[in-house]
Amino acid sequence: MGVELKRARLNPQYLHGKDFLTLADYTQEEITYLLQLADQLKIQRKNGIAEQPLKGKTLGMIFEKSSTRTRVSFEAGIYQLGGNGIFLSSKDIQIGRGESISDTAQVLSGYLDAIMIRTFSQTAVEELAEKASIPVINGLTDLYHPCQVLADLQTIKEQKGTLDGVKVSYIGDGNNMAHSLMLGAAIMGMHLSVAAPKGYQPDQKIVAKAKKLAALSEADIQITDNPELSVKESDVIYTDVWASMGQEEEQVKREIAFKDFQVHSNLLQLAKSDAIFMHCLPAHRGEEVTADVIDGNHSVIFQQAENRLHVQKALLVALMES
Repeated sequence: MGVELKRARLNPQYLHGKDFLTLADYTQEEITYLLQLADQLKIQRKNGIAEQPLKGKTLGMIFEKSSTRTRVSFEAGIYQLGGNGIFLSSKDIQIGRGESISDTAQVLSGYLDAIMIRTFSQTAVEELAEKASIPVINGLTDLYHPCQVLADLQTIKEQKGTLDGVKVSYIGDGNNMAHSLMLGAAIMGMHLSVAAPKGYQPDQKIVAKAKKLAALSEADIQITDNPELSVKESDVIYTDVWASMGQEEEQVKREIAFKDFQVHSNLLQLAKSDAIFMHCLPAHRGEEVTADVIDGNHSVIFQQAENRLHVQKALLVALMES
């Protein structure tokens, strides 16, 4: 069965060379294009079609934070597209020994065709992108997780048939996931309610940015400290760990603060009957979500995880293909 890779609606050169640092840098049309391309690449893979539009291209992958999904999906993705991925631990390259971001960016630009970085500081990613002459992809920072949200959008569209007007309820820490979900929802015309304890709610500057974007798409962004109110009439319930990487010393404190923000079956019943449950993983069953929910019929976490591969392949093709 043949499936052609069609570049619908946008010229394939349109995004070539562009950085991917935050969803706020992309328009609804650009994100729609990436999702359409991800769908086509997913169909190709399911049908055993192996086009290699990135043959001869090399992706450098800098990791200052450990990873399962980000590393494997990017490394497998660039390989499936005909290119090569180089894993660069901060312990193995000179940036981990004090070489400046500027020098690193300019050196790597001479060797590679794109850089993916998973690190702590958003400022460091932005500096890397400013100094590099090749595309830089934000694989995760403490402020944003845009690649994950691309996969989330693809999953929601697959499950619900559309993104427009879909209501998502995010329960838990107002962290990088909450920030990127707000931006993604606002751009794509979705309604998002974030329920987080006081003191753990999303960054107010990012909330303001999301609400400004939402005004253009007729989306609705709400912040509350009431999980029950948040999930009413929701199509999607989403959560994340209470203590992210680097916050392990806050675990006990956060367990106390978030004790009323666990996603359990009683909370799920307040949403629409066909609501889906999502989690960016890794998950701590018995903390932010009960096992019966995450392993139940409403859960789409493994479809969501697989879609990391397809959206990131779309991103690589869009940014790197000559």
